[in-house]
Amino acid sequence: MSVNIEGKVVVITGASSGLGETTARYLAARGASVVLAARRADRLANIAEEIRAAGGKVEVVPTDVTQQSEVRALIDTAVRVFGKIDVLVNNAGLMAIAPLSEAKVEEWDSMIDINVKGVLYGIAAALPVFQRQGSGHFINIASVAGIKVFSPGGTVYSGTKFAVRAISEGLRHEVGGAIRTTTIEPGAVDSELKLGSSHEASTQFLKNLYEIAIPSEAVARAIAYAIEQPANVDINEIVLRPTIQDF
Repeated sequence: MSVNIEGKVVVITGASSGLGETTARYLAARGASVVLAARRADRLANIAEEIRAAGGKVEVVPTDVTQQSEVRALIDTAVRVFGKIDVLVNNAGLMAIAPLSEAKVEEWDSMIDINVKGVLYGIAAALPVFQRQGSGHFINIASVAGIKVFSPGGTVYSGTKFAVRAISEGLRHEVGGAIRTTTIEPGAVDSELKLGSSHEASTQFLKNLYEIAIPSEAVARAIAYAIEQPANVDINEIVLRPTIQDF
């Protein structure tokens, strides 16, 4: 157990696999109550069952982060079940890599809807709760592609992750004091993110890149580090990547 994690209520989007699932298990094992959100209800149910079997506290709320009403319902459910929310991890994401010349406009729309608007919907739903409580913590998952443009192929994805960093910094500036804001910027981490591309050459490139991927627990530990700080310490930004990743 961790003193500053135990008893905290943590809502995690994109919790049915990858970073979200690993973070949920990691925090639950350290005494947090976790609320799992994703579209795949069956996956969430299985993960929740295993967390409960290990003695953890967990609630499942099937959620599509592109639907503002569903994100609002997620936050409302978390408050109803646990009485509060301490942390919202905006983790749901899509990485669809392809050159701009392929004009995969539907994939661009999906990345903007999930990676940018999904984060904003989370902020819109949780911020009033945090303000009423006088405390709260946003943890937004960006990417090293939000620090340096990942091109060719990742230009729009990078655009969404640059946006997450900008939104996070503006949020910190606007609501800092009692409310904390952390941006996590991973490099190649083992997850389903690499499977989001429909462009064959880009998919093969990602497959090769992700041979160096580090385990998703690396991100879970970074998230736990940000959460477990004393209330007057705000870890604003963590960049982590495989030691041998040059990008």
